[in-house]
Amino acid sequence: MPSYGSLSCLVNRAAFLAPFFPSSDILLVPSMFHVPPLLQSTLLILTALFPIVNPLGSAPIFFSLTSYYSNDERKMLARRIAINSFILLIASYLIGTHILAFFGISLPVVQVGGGLVLVSTGWTILKQKEESTESRNDVHRSANLSDLFQKAFYPLTLPLTVGPGSISVAITLGANEPHGGHHILYSIIGAIIGSFLIAISVYVCYAFADQLAQVLGATGMNVIMRLSSFLLVCLGVQIIWNGVSALLRTVIPLH
Repeated sequence: MPSYGSLSCLVNRAAFLAPFFPSSDILLVPSMFHVPPLLQSTLLILTALFPIVNPLGSAPIFFSLTSYYSNDERKMLARRIAINSFILLIASYLIGTHILAFFGISLPVVQVGGGLVLVSTGWTILKQKEESTESRNDVHRSANLSDLFQKAFYPLTLPLTVGPGSISVAITLGANEPHGGHHILYSIIGAIIGSFLIAISVYVCYAFADQLAQVLGATGMNVIMRLSSFLLVCLGVQIIWNGVSALLRTVIPLH
């Protein structure tokens, strides 16, 4: 009976993750049957969420939005974003479905709303003009800890780092985990470990984004930032479409 439940959970999760990953990646899920349960849960969180969070791809955008801060302030900001990301992922995994049920919100609606926010954020970054060094210095002189922490959650944590895609996947993974016996303990511990490792990667990529900028140069960082912003817009549109498609299937039955 436990093995059947494990198989059912993996099939449900693979079906949900299909829009986010190639079919070849989804086919790798059954190969995890012989992996210890704790390692299986940890790897599931990492493989499902890390490509969507994508801290390395978001690092140029983070640097462009915080280039007028000092290195120490940027590392402080990166640490706060990593903590916020960890809390968001764990909360979405553990109680996301209960929160949505309490407010009567479906997951496709979250995808549509979150996708709109992601498109708006990506478009704003894509269209922003490059500031001069003098203006950045002026802003830096007026920056304080309050400004840092206000910016840490929005837009740097949500939706830039942990966006609607990550939250939707985390909620679905949590909803499809087994809720009986010792399996739930393995799932929770695995989710905590996986989310912690993702948060560490966020901190490393963001805290040392200035070194990446030195390697690439101003022009290279600007190009990568524009491309990343465009991909952010495309990702938002894809998430919106996934949500709209799911909503349409509830209205228009597919034959």
